[in-house]
Amino acid sequence: MTKHKVVTTDTEIDRAIRAAKQLTDEPRVVQVEYRPGHGLDLLILKMSDGRRVLIPREDLEGLQNARREEIAEIEISPNGTALHWPRLDLDYYVPNLLRHIYGSKRWMSHVGRRGGKAKSAAKAEAARANGLKGGRPSTKHVGMVA
Repeated sequence: MTKHKVVTTDTEIDRAIRAAKQLTDEPRVVQVEYRPGHGLDLLILKMSDGRRVLIPREDLEGLQNARREEIAEIEISPNGTALHWPRLDLDYYVPNLLRHIYGSKRWMSHVGRRGGKAKSAAKAEAARANGLKGGRPSTKHVGMVA
């Protein structure tokens, strides 16, 4: 007969229950929907406070290469604070999603670089206008002797 090691103590469980009770004011997910589409692939979270939160699928680490049917199979935790994709073995903590944290630090850095490379007519026009003003101002170091 195999003996199982207890990883969580009663004190830790009690502490977690107290912490969860303090989250009563936090909005929770009551419904989630995946809306795939050409050029617009979104997760729509309906929150307990009535808001809807839209998250582009490609921004979420772990979903960028998943098939639509895998992404569409989403479970909401009983208390509405987590989303789970069973076929992908992927979980997201809702308060982090509301803070626009969509993955690891490395992933978020990748998402930021991707956004900085965006090309649009508005960005090109702003760059031209900045260039007419002499470009980006040079950095001046206060208190340095030349």
